[in-house]
Amino acid sequence: MTDFFTNKKNNKAKLLKFGFTLENGLFIYKQILPDNKFKLTVFIDDKGKLHTKLIDPETNELYTLHLLEGVSGNFAGKIKKEYEQILQKIAGECFDPDVFKTRQANDLIKYIKEKYNDEPEFLWEKFAGNAIVRRKDNLKWYAAFLSVSKQKLGFSETSSVEIIDLRTIDADKIIDNKTVFPGYHMNKKHWITIILDNSVPMDYIKKRIDESYILAKKNKK
Repeated sequence: MTDFFTNKKNNKAKLLKFGFTLENGLFIYKQILPDNKFKLTVFIDDKGKLHTKLIDPETNELYTLHLLEGVSGNFAGKIKKEYEQILQKIAGECFDPDVFKTRQANDLIKYIKEKYNDEPEFLWEKFAGNAIVRRKDNLKWYAAFLSVSKQKLGFSETSSVEIIDLRTIDADKIIDNKTVFPGYHMNKKHWITIILDNSVPMDYIKKRIDESYILAKKNKK
């Protein structure tokens, strides 16, 4: 169950649209499992933590076999499958990605969404901390949000840092290898990397995002 909700946060508007009700601070959703008529209740508390309760209709008692790791048996297996299908649907329709941890990364994602109505796309299952943003008209990337080891940027530290890759026309003039670097995993002539640790002002990064958006329209690189 937990894999469905890893690196995700609930969206209250989407929960209500899906069919959750808000009762005493809890979002609650009830559904009958189609094949076995078990009664499933999903609870999401004010901290975003999800809990479930499954009731056997014959005994009216709590059923827990579906929670066991490696559960086997035809009946228990069917219950588990139905249960997980519902949770997977809730995760897909009611939860948003919650991968990036820095305030700066999340504020920039919000800026892009509000100005360009574009959302990060998580294209690589093996690299859940990486996302790209692209224009709708030509599908060209103009930003990439990544989590990398500082060593990848030339530091001695091995700790990870969140960065943004952006298109530019003056990389050689602004790269200082302290806060602005050659584009990580990108064309070093046409892309830059900025560390998102508040060492670079937000206004400056926003201007660079705007420039990158325009260049993605013009630039064929």
